[in-house]
Amino acid sequence: MSGVARRTVVAAAGGAGLTAALAACGGEGGGDGDGGKNGSGGADGGTDVVEENAPLAMTADIPVGGGKVIPDKGVVVTQPKKGEFKAYSSRCTHRGCHVGSVADGVIVCPCHQSRFDANDGSVKQGPATQPLEPTPIEVVGEAIRLG
Repeated sequence: MSGVARRTVVAAAGGAGLTAALAACGGEGGGDGDGGKNGSGGADGGTDVVEENAPLAMTADIPVGGGKVIPDKGVVVTQPKKGEFKAYSSRCTHRGCHVGSVADGVIVCPCHQSRFDANDGSVKQGPATQPLEPTPIEVVGEAIRLG
């Protein structure tokens, strides 16, 4: 078998293995035949659906005029007025750093001090020139979830 043919066979076998691994790990299903929609997760009894629907925060966690950065979800949640909750991408539009804090109606990026309005995500102070991207959320009872 020539070197080129051997590489082709090895690459094809590796690609097939990767495809099988991704099919086993990816998608919505947990291997229970319902696409993971009944909350039973996979064969290990995990709780994929519960984790996806877990609240980002509780309404009591978000101060009026302030907010909470949730970096693992890439979201910052604000409460510009009592009972009004908004969310934006936590990535600063200047260089992609995660914003660091929310206070007095302003979302602040710690990297270069860009400031964004907590009410609409607009730029209050550069160097950023683009607003934060809105993120849909829903408030159900006291829980704030991705919408």
